[in-house]
Amino acid sequence: MAYQLFLRTGIFFLFLLFTACASIPKGSFGNNIPSAPDYSNTNFWAALPFQIDSADAVPISEWQDEQANAPVDVFFIHPTTYTGKAGDNQWNADVLDKEVNLRTDKSSIRYQASLFNGAGKVYAPRYRQAHLKCYYSDKKADAAKALDLAYQDVRSAFQYYLEHYNQGRPFIIASHSQGTDHGKRLIAELVDGKPIQDQLVVAYLVGFAVTENHFTNIKPCLQPDDTGCFCSWRTFREGYIPKKIHFPDTNVLVTNPVTWDKNKPESEKAEQLGAILREFYKLYPNLVETKIYKDLLWVNKPKFPFSFLLTTKNYHIADYNFFYADVRQNAQDRVRAFTMKK
Repeated sequence: MAYQLFLRTGIFFLFLLFTACASIPKGSFGNNIPSAPDYSNTNFWAALPFQIDSADAVPISEWQDEQANAPVDVFFIHPTTYTGKAGDNQWNADVLDKEVNLRTDKSSIRYQASLFNGAGKVYAPRYRQAHLKCYYSDKKADAAKALDLAYQDVRSAFQYYLEHYNQGRPFIIASHSQGTDHGKRLIAELVDGKPIQDQLVVAYLVGFAVTENHFTNIKPCLQPDDTGCFCSWRTFREGYIPKKIHFPDTNVLVTNPVTWDKNKPESEKAEQLGAILREFYKLYPNLVETKIYKDLLWVNKPKFPFSFLLTTKNYHIADYNFFYADVRQNAQDRVRAFTMKK
């Protein structure tokens, strides 16, 4: 019975399970570094528009996978799915680890990257992601090296994408959590102020704090159809203030992923297009109301089957999923606006 309840309570408890099982890698960084991925080999991509993968999934019959004829690309950087096992001394995931890859495909690629298949051709690299505990470890130097190694893979993948797949097409950059940690660095180094900035439709840098002035030339999106800009938010239950990651006196950007309007920081449930929870083929419209509070996006506790078991107030795992239909529609709207300007 307990296992059945676990299956029905949604994606939140998958995050809690991964976190609980994770242990800080033993030893120092450098003892066991996995081989670098070769992005000319399609096996090192979690999603490519010309192969069948989890990014092709469409939750409801009214929608279609539009990748075949999409006018833009989407470069998606997935969040942490590498938690390791007790006794591990490996700070970064092996891109040949079938267990980690399957977890990535069944979670992030299916439940996050797929929402962009209505707007663009989805490219999502596998990379030697840093262990989940890098963000909590006291071994700061080792954690920093592991995160930098992960970023170098993301950078290499993006460069390969530009050289071999992009062909001058407009692109969206989308990311979550660790993916956003790398994504904001990637944009700062390779897009901001560079010639390819003109190809940027929008960046969705979600689940990690990004300041409004993080980039020199790329500004926050202020309206639902702004292009060449970036959006960001982190989701929590209304009234909850996460002390360790709350930055009230900074200019951390918070985009409302329902209104998409700087002048409309709140929304009612009736305005929300729909969420995808554990059951991928079921859309939950009008699930949450939203409110921007300083550097946080607050939502009410959602109601769905067995939601009474949801006790966490940090909705990080659902940053995209609460707003699956909303982000999907917004990406399509911004692509349309970008195309009309050209």
